[in-house]
Amino acid sequence: MIRLLLAEDMSLLREALAELLDQEDGFAVVVQVSSGADIVRQAELHRPDVAVIDIDLPGQDGISAAAALRERLPSCEVLILTGLSGPGQLRRALEAGAAGFLPKDVRPAELVEAIRTIAAGGRAVDTALALTALRTPPSPLTRRETEVLRLSATGAQPLEIAERLFIGYGTVRNYLTSAVTKLGARNRIDAIRIATERGWI
Repeated sequence: MIRLLLAEDMSLLREALAELLDQEDGFAVVVQVSSGADIVRQAELHRPDVAVIDIDLPGQDGISAAAALRERLPSCEVLILTGLSGPGQLRRALEAGAAGFLPKDVRPAELVEAIRTIAAGGRAVDTALALTALRTPPSPLTRRETEVLRLSATGAQPLEIAERLFIGYGTVRNYLTSAVTKLGARNRIDAIRIATERGWI
């Protein structure tokens, strides 16, 4: 029996997915969550074999949650579902330890096959996304510049970012300026647009 955790913030989609997978022979959805922040705690309680995680979750994004899950419960494999097609997202997911990365519009039979593959220790990555990722250059941003720009994209101001990352206000401004320069952007908003379109944040 393959025990599954589902993380999706849209109730209708999550419940439909749970019903679909529960009907599949050898599958059991043992827990559903709507927030990225709940993934690790619920996984530790229910010990799923595979976590199917939406990339865009409230509380904590799916990729960050996947990284935390792989660290705390390495026996649980991770499959990321995405409505975003940026190649940088695929790279981030694989770096976070995800074994699978598929678009949300995947056919049910493909999703089922991907879960079985991952549970058996394999990988399941959408071919079109993988090819796009191979053709796209890696992000020129450092890890810290990426982190600061990602927080800025949520609407956080430099002072708030500094407090959240435990760094100085001036340091945050320097990271933002550096990101704008590296991306050839006009300003911070343009840098966020460029980085988002290329899947780097």
